[in-house]
Amino acid sequence: MINRRTALPLLASPLLLTGCGGSGGEAGHRARPTRPAPASGTTSQAEQAPHAIPGLGPTRTAAIPEQCTQAVVATGRGPDSPQCTVVLHQRTADGWQAGPSWPAHNALKGWSAHHMLGDLRSPLGVYTLSDAGGLLPDPGSRLPYHESAGFHSPGTGFEGEPLDGCFDYVIAINYNRKPGTSPLDWTRPLGPRRGGGVWLHVDHGGPTHGCVSVAKAHMKDLLRTLDPARHPVVAMGYADWLAA
Repeated sequence: MINRRTALPLLASPLLLTGCGGSGGEAGHRARPTRPAPASGTTSQAEQAPHAIPGLGPTRTAAIPEQCTQAVVATGRGPDSPQCTVVLHQRTADGWQAGPSWPAHNALKGWSAHHMLGDLRSPLGVYTLSDAGGLLPDPGSRLPYHESAGFHSPGTGFEGEPLDGCFDYVIAINYNRKPGTSPLDWTRPLGPRRGGGVWLHVDHGGPTHGCVSVAKAHMKDLLRTLDPARHPVVAMGYADWLAA
């Protein structure tokens, strides 16, 4: 388990030169052996909650673990679009309640059902969220938080925008990673060719290599809200795929 104190970088700075699902620094991971989170038990979320999460069809709803009561939903504009919207949903006795809608970015070329290293597409799926970190001190994260200089993000993005600060706060999406480790960990259960380093992180004003990015204030909101005891997940993909 990662403690909440400042730690030395786990890897040299080149790790994060393309840090979000990119080739050199994919620091990502997933919440179970690398596939989307399966449903737990025999009772689906749709059967349990009186109100399903808007935009999620029966297939995607069934992929949400039974014990999950927090779900981040990233809805892309289309299969090849780098733009999406992020909403945090929390389950109460009255069903799933939606939070504000936040503009966001995903990968440059959109989405993929079979993400590969360097394909510039975000992986479709429902993934657990268990680990966080960033260049800046812990803002009050409920998830284990790893502060490290290894989250430095030099360079420019696809539209010439500076990347500085985009890894100030990150939450590892448990795609092809070992849960319970720093977002900087390079373990790849599916092998390196399937990519990794897929995170929620601070938006830099343009498409990502594979991650989902939101404004810095919203990353703080997520860090302070997502609770391991509530088994948070992210459901991510373009609208038609999520609706299946």
